[in-house]
Amino acid sequence: MLAYGKDKACLVSIYKTTVIMIWKQAFTLEGLNQSSHQTLAENLGIEYTEIGDDYIMASMPVDNRTVQPMRLLHGGASAALAETLGSVSGLMCLDDIETQTIVGTEINCSHLRPATSGKVYGKVSPIKLGRKLQVWNIDITNEAGKLICVSRLTIMVVKR
Repeated sequence: MLAYGKDKACLVSIYKTTVIMIWKQAFTLEGLNQSSHQTLAENLGIEYTEIGDDYIMASMPVDNRTVQPMRLLHGGASAALAETLGSVSGLMCLDDIETQTIVGTEINCSHLRPATSGKVYGKVSPIKLGRKLQVWNIDITNEAGKLICVSRLTIMVVKR
């Protein structure tokens, strides 16, 4: 069974599971990574690695740029990865980036286990995509796939 939303071209159905592509703006991994030039994301070594129908993934190294004095991944670095993923995703879901933009209103992070080396991986997916409010979930895992941080970002859609 297929259910159509506002944009019929953004619907995919596989074995009774319906996945709707949420992105309203065209973008590529290369474009996302280039957009990070001279930003916090570049300074932290954040690299976009995968785009799905309803998620984006990025990696971030656990190194001298992202650890705290005890050599553990800094909670602020995890929050920066989460907010970077959520903000970019929010922009890509806007109807018109010429007349709309997004602003963060709240972020929280629950740090579940430490990371001391290698890379961490963030995956953002929507909780709510409204006309004026978006809520995003960001899971951050280590190289072994263990969850190290769960974050939620709330953003408002405003006129530019």
